[in-house]
Amino acid sequence: MSYRIIADSCCDKTARMADWKNITFVPLTLSIGDYVIMDDENFDQDDYIKRTLEHGDVAKTACPSPEAWAEAIDCEEDDIYLLTITDKLSGTYNSALQGVMLYKEDHPESTKNIYVFNSLATSGIESLTAEKIKELGDSGKDFESIVKIVDDFILNHTALYFCLESLDVLRKNGRLFALAATLLKKLRLKMIFERTQQGNIKLAGQDLVMNRSLIKMAGIIAENVEGIDLSDKRLIISHVCCPEKAEFLKEKIEAKVNFGDIEILKCSGLNSTYASNGGIIVSYTK
Repeated sequence: MSYRIIADSCCDKTARMADWKNITFVPLTLSIGDYVIMDDENFDQDDYIKRTLEHGDVAKTACPSPEAWAEAIDCEEDDIYLLTITDKLSGTYNSALQGVMLYKEDHPESTKNIYVFNSLATSGIESLTAEKIKELGDSGKDFESIVKIVDDFILNHTALYFCLESLDVLRKNGRLFALAATLLKKLRLKMIFERTQQGNIKLAGQDLVMNRSLIKMAGIIAENVEGIDLSDKRLIISHVCCPEKAEFLKEKIEAKVNFGDIEILKCSGLNSTYASNGGIIVSYTK
């Protein structure tokens, strides 16, 4: 059966995806005051961050409409795998579910198999999940098997950590609801957060200096993967206008553990918005 991956634009695009013919990205909308753009292939991270800094207030984001998802589903392939940011941080997952319903209402004769994956995260976790779907799809696995394997992969075989220069965007947009209110008094610290199995975020470490926090993050990751054969595992470092920090963290991780592959990427527009200038997101398989 032919298949297509349909991911929201929170999925940071890896080098492996460059020549994929069966992936569609459904963009979120980004706005800085009156300046509105789509989070698509034309997104310019440097220009966007420059505008956010000049604007002086947080940028806003809007999830894709159900109609946008339904339009993407209306393709030639038989098996459709939708992939979204965690439902705990965005309405995108629910919008995708509604898009599936819209498509089925408009195409009652359709025999497509359709499933919506909640990545329980964002950024590189979506990237790694998309790569897992493609690996299984290209191997000839059937639809039900892919759904079962990938859901388990997301929950039990991926991890995400991030460290930001500032939590202002997350706080002002209400994305810190799962954290204890007392943490908001520590905003000047460089905190390390991790993705939970419920798709929320929790504190994993902290320091007064960003580089020391990144060193601590490398140590946390090393502890998390202790005893695991990493020869075929991937780690993605996504950054917001700070390639030097990404390289620094890569060196610290490589000094402690041997992932089969480490790739450094620029964050997509949505992830650039919430990670903000100088932010680092690390995603990996285990």
